[in-house]
Amino acid sequence: MKLLIAAMLRDLKAHVRRPGDVLNPLVFFIIVISLFPLGIGPGQATLQLIAPGVIWVAALLATMMAMENMFRSDFEDGSLEQMALSPQSMPLLVLGKIVAHWLVSGLPLVLLTPVVSLTYYLSGEAILVMTLSVLLATPSLSMIGSVGAALTLGLPRGGLLIAILVLPLYVPVLIFATSMVLSGTEGTDYTGQMYWLMAILLMALALVPLTTTASLRVSLGR
Repeated sequence: MKLLIAAMLRDLKAHVRRPGDVLNPLVFFIIVISLFPLGIGPGQATLQLIAPGVIWVAALLATMMAMENMFRSDFEDGSLEQMALSPQSMPLLVLGKIVAHWLVSGLPLVLLTPVVSLTYYLSGEAILVMTLSVLLATPSLSMIGSVGAALTLGLPRGGLLIAILVLPLYVPVLIFATSMVLSGTEGTDYTGQMYWLMAILLMALALVPLTTTASLRVSLGR
């Protein structure tokens, strides 16, 4: 736990020194969600209908924007290679970096979701379900995206390659999250979708640190 917390705090301090890494995805998220009501019109029924898809696609793309920077700075200054050579557990170091990434890119989205949901005239229960879906699914997005970030490390236009690699893996998360919100909006039971999102999160937690570590070693030639 000490190693995990140390890796997480180190990355959090690095993100604080680069505020653009934190602010750019959040500004993108707010702009995308704000433009749809302006473009489509203020019709309440229409906005309530498209809200789950719009908010979730914006959250997914905002998370992906920050993915390229997860390992790049450590790769450029040689820290990542030192981590790979150290006797410490590399999967734990990777997990700490993923948690730090979620804290600066996913958690702000969770906090912003109730506010932006008001733009789409969602009810209190629908806003609660929307926020819960973002809370359950964004950690999985960060974990899955870390594999793509590790595989494209050091390649030009890595952001585009990350999108090509991880978007197919994001589809199940997007389907269950939007379905959960639709069920909550209609007043029907959404526990099935919630359990699926939790299962995806637990499976990613078990597999992704090892997979990302192997991908990093391939990119580093270790």
